[in-house]
Amino acid sequence: MSDVHRTNLAEGYEISRILKGGWHLAGGHGQIDQDRAVQEMRDYMEAGITTFDCADIYTGVEELIGTFRKDCKANGRTDLLDRLKVHTKCVPDLDKLDTITKADVQETVDRSLRRLDAERLDLVQFHWWNLEVPRYVEVAGWLSEFQREGKIDLLGTTNFSTDAMSELLESGYRPASIQMQYSLIDRRPTKRMTEFCAQNGIAILAYGTVAGGFLSDKWLGAPEPTGELENRSLTKYKLIIDDIGGWDVFQSLLRLLRGIADRHGVDIASVAIRAILAERQVAGAIVGVRHGGHLGKHAALFDFDLDDDELTRIHAAIDAHPLVDGDVYDVERDRHGRHGRIMKYNLNDA
Repeated sequence: MSDVHRTNLAEGYEISRILKGGWHLAGGHGQIDQDRAVQEMRDYMEAGITTFDCADIYTGVEELIGTFRKDCKANGRTDLLDRLKVHTKCVPDLDKLDTITKADVQETVDRSLRRLDAERLDLVQFHWWNLEVPRYVEVAGWLSEFQREGKIDLLGTTNFSTDAMSELLESGYRPASIQMQYSLIDRRPTKRMTEFCAQNGIAILAYGTVAGGFLSDKWLGAPEPTGELENRSLTKYKLIIDDIGGWDVFQSLLRLLRGIADRHGVDIASVAIRAILAERQVAGAIVGVRHGGHLGKHAALFDFDLDDDELTRIHAAIDAHPLVDGDVYDVERDRHGRHGRIMKYNLNDA
């Protein structure tokens, strides 16, 4: 098995190019076995996937990672802690954007430090639900202050538009990365964001690369799902499939990916992830599972390469169909639209 590839987000700050996501360990995805979740963190670390993604609003996930840290200390596994990078987020509630104070943001940072059992946060990714409330530049400035005080190593953003990212940079905010939804069925970043990131030395951390599990062999040849879906991820990404042309278009893409996967002896999901890792400015892909069964495939993602012909065929297939409307996260930010209506905006007290 090949080693998991690594890259630097900044000088001296190395991450694995596959990141273990935490969203599926939060609410809305089923029951979580805490002991098993902590053991799987250790398993991922030992396999070379040493970067974890979480958020202040992912209920219980920062605490789980804090428990993992304490467990490593208690069992003398400081070798794991030395390699671990934890990326969390600062996500003020939608209802509090107008009134949030510096003290509120400081409490968010301090709370994450306590939950994660950390002396300094490795990377804080800032998110702002409503860009029509223009205080995000002010709040980002507070995070920069906390960085200078030593509470935060690197700063990033999550799901900002290209115009808003430009505002942040002009204000002096220096994000090392932006986390955004990016997959073979959601290529909104290619409209403007990837070029902006390339010009400004900002790394992209992609989530949703397997579209909540839709980009997998499970759905090849399957009938189009109807009614209520199993979890929030599937509900979210089914809307994306509808936006790019519907189920028949999606099935055509799965058949192409299956043919490429056959050449390499892997599954569809592995091809989908590697294709996004080959995209411009993409430093890493966040993979999220609730429990077990995927580590072997995740750790083996670098055992094969997609050649230029395969990537060209994939791009030709997806370029033949519409892109999701707007810039990064635009449709999700519309609270009255199909995408926005399924979002949960006020989670800090959950």
